[in-house]
Amino acid sequence: MPSPNHAALAWLRDAFEGLGRLTTLFVETLIWAARPPYRIKLLFQAMEFVGVGSLFIVLLTGIFTGAVFSLQGAIAFKMFNAESMVGSTVAISLARELSPVLTGLMVTGRAGSGIATELGTMRVTEQIDALYTMAVNPVQYLIVPRVIAGLIMVPALCALFTLVGMMGSYLVGVHLLGIDEGAFLSKVYWFVDPPDLFSGLIKAAVFGVILTMVGCFKGFYASGGARGVGIATTQSVVVSSVTILIADYFLTAAMF
Repeated sequence: MPSPNHAALAWLRDAFEGLGRLTTLFVETLIWAARPPYRIKLLFQAMEFVGVGSLFIVLLTGIFTGAVFSLQGAIAFKMFNAESMVGSTVAISLARELSPVLTGLMVTGRAGSGIATELGTMRVTEQIDALYTMAVNPVQYLIVPRVIAGLIMVPALCALFTLVGMMGSYLVGVHLLGIDEGAFLSKVYWFVDPPDLFSGLIKAAVFGVILTMVGCFKGFYASGGARGVGIATTQSVVVSSVTILIADYFLTAAMF
């Protein structure tokens, strides 16, 4: 039975080896993204899978996030007779933090896992090896369209998340809790600035690259048959979710 020290060293070795392979794959993806042929059809298919396919779950999460946050905020602000601040507080929280993070997590659970499963199945059934025999680079054919799709579609979903989140906040705050409509909207207008929205979109773009890149990496290097594909999918969701939360802290520290 290996000692705890040996097990820890083996885990660290595997972690650094995986990080190195992920970095190498990311650099290779950047290189192939700039080289022809440009597979526009594959890009639109990936955008449909990552963006349109995740639309319902993102919108549903967004509207109830705004509604719940508005409800909790009204309870807190009522202590200070400042219920009119609910709208601006929810708007800033959604734009800066909640929308990009929750959108990234939702897309990770749906699209990131799907990418890992799809590429993992192609790996264990030797379809990726077949691409090499046909002189088709699998990084350009399989990974580049998915990463670009994440870069484009996750910010778009983030913007929609913010919009429907504010709709949910408005419905709860104005129509359910009786907050004055003019005060609610005017506070949003005065306190929410374009940099708040842009910072959230930048975060969402980074998260989109993270979740698609990790999903592609785990699927691309999957092994061990059906069980290996399942492990790769699980690891993809866990690693992407944790990395998104860690990256969110550093991005927030850099922006604000």
